[in-house]
Amino acid sequence: MYFKAIVALFTIGFVNCEVFFEEKFENENWKDEWVYSKHPGKEFGKFIHSAGSFFNDAEADKGIQTSQDARFYALSRKFDAFSNKDKPLVIQFSVKHEQNIDCGGGYVKLFDCSLDQTDMHGESPYEIMFGPDICGPGTKKVHVILSYKGKNHLINKDIRCKDDVYTHFYTLIIKPDNTYEVLIDNEKVESGNLEDDWDFLAPKKIKDPNASKPDNWDDRATIPDPDDKKPEDWDKPQHIPDPDATKPEDWDDEMDGEWEPPMVDNPEYKGEWQPKQLDNPNYKGAWEHPEIDNPEYSPDDNLYLRNEICTLGFDLWQVKSGTIFDNVLITDDIELAAKTAAGVKDTQAGEKKMKELQDEVQRKKDEEESKKNADNQDEDDDDDDEENADAKSDSEENGHDEL
Repeated sequence: MYFKAIVALFTIGFVNCEVFFEEKFENENWKDEWVYSKHPGKEFGKFIHSAGSFFNDAEADKGIQTSQDARFYALSRKFDAFSNKDKPLVIQFSVKHEQNIDCGGGYVKLFDCSLDQTDMHGESPYEIMFGPDICGPGTKKVHVILSYKGKNHLINKDIRCKDDVYTHFYTLIIKPDNTYEVLIDNEKVESGNLEDDWDFLAPKKIKDPNASKPDNWDDRATIPDPDDKKPEDWDKPQHIPDPDATKPEDWDDEMDGEWEPPMVDNPEYKGEWQPKQLDNPNYKGAWEHPEIDNPEYSPDDNLYLRNEICTLGFDLWQVKSGTIFDNVLITDDIELAAKTAAGVKDTQAGEKKMKELQDEVQRKKDEEESKKNADNQDEDDDDDDEENADAKSDSEENGHDEL
């Protein structure tokens, strides 16, 4: 009986897990479900269905790829609305910057049902923004931005993203106990508490506005020795005329002016005199402003909660196109997300193998092209030498005829 109860509990736990949205872009039918924005004033690019120029599996690795340089991309898909109340929220997808991206986004946004997909743009309100963002050497981060009471809040930590050309899985887990985890390729890269790592709430403590440092508070660790006196011979000039310098023999006072020797550092110069320092007998340490409970602080056990999510969108700008998005998953099943991303190492190994072969072929091609150009240059040089020799011979013959 006890065994059956345990089995029942496991079964209930499994059944209660849900997949709210999943997209693997397995064929061209993805176009039937996804909607491009037509927001005015933006030059939008198109996505194409592709596994890219190197891959592990030509079919399984197909996703949607940005295809036009220096474009905005705005594409979204709706699904049945859900709330993550009392359960984890897992957002996961793969990104492959095979173009060796120089500047552009690789993140997703989650919206509530109020989004007008045909008018989605950078200012459209969203619930969550998550994923990598790269621009030059200074920006290589994973965004984790959460909306709270109508305002977007950035995480207070710097999470570095991957910046190579291979596929990587990005996973965000938000739990009902107001904790979170960020994983890249199934490896935890950051975690913590929502209240601690975002500025959702007013601080718990504030400096006491009625407190100030007492006038007699001495925070000097040392003080000048009152008995120390500056030596009488201390003051010496920092620079003196060079005693070894002599006026040049060709110096003309009338033409060159009065000669003055160049200045050199004075070896007897000791700098500005300072009295010796003694330990301050009245030193009380650095004064710390006392804190009090912040009357404006109000805890919130529902920082994690998203009451309604029903749209996922790509709202990006890319200077250089070529990024492939795939394996989108939104669920409350943490183990399922881990299993889905478990094959990323095999995918990367296959991509690296194909790319290395392609690079080797290209290297040999470049060498052959370079050799061919060098040979052509040598032939051109030989032709020029022959033409110059013929011209010289004709010139000499003409000269003899005149004689």
